[in-house]
Amino acid sequence: MRTLSIVVPTLNAAGSLAGCLQALASGRVVFPDMEILVVDGGSTDGTGEIGAAAGARVILALPGRGSQLAAGARLADGDWLLFLHADTVLAPDWPRVAADHMRSRVSDQGGAPDGRAGYFQFCLDDSTAAARRLERLVALRCRVLALPYGDQGLLISRSLYDRIGGYSALPLMEDVELIRRLGRRRLVALDSVAVTSAARYRRDGYWRRPMRNLACLSLYYLGVAPARIARLYG
Repeated sequence: MRTLSIVVPTLNAAGSLAGCLQALASGRVVFPDMEILVVDGGSTDGTGEIGAAAGARVILALPGRGSQLAAGARLADGDWLLFLHADTVLAPDWPRVAADHMRSRVSDQGGAPDGRAGYFQFCLDDSTAAARRLERLVALRCRVLALPYGDQGLLISRSLYDRIGGYSALPLMEDVELIRRLGRRRLVALDSVAVTSAARYRRDGYWRRPMRNLACLSLYYLGVAPARIARLYG
């Protein structure tokens, strides 16, 4: 078994994947046996070639982030799993922070993980006041609702991932659904940032996009099927 497997779902992510993988590559200093799995949903822009050139293991899967994450986890060899979006770049200190978390989660009884997953602090690659405001709102959501999203990454032991049933093959809300099963007591904020592309907020608006996300989340909690919500999400 490897120490750490990183799963990155992709679909036409050529514009961002190289930066994501370059930041992850620094982890080999701390995790020499680390593997990166790029799970592609049928890209037509050379995403797979970029992943392979960076030394990642490229896997083809049915499109849909939930399906791709689940497929990557099934094929990963690591005792720990890190799930990360292709448009997210982890801070340079991520290997040390991840290693500290992994060590702190090992009990004295047989060295078994104690059952807590970690997520990174949300940050946007935008210097505007609107971006800082959104970052504060996300931090509040995580603190009050214990609800980090997939763009904050998720570092979780294989044993805990399997215990809660892993990712469901959902077209949307796969991250929320998994976090709900995980529960507040098994979540911890990591002291490092995940810098995510602000392109969708610049395109859709710093008010309009979060409000649409909130509407989708509300519909999900009201029991609307993720497939129907996906049509609204766009």
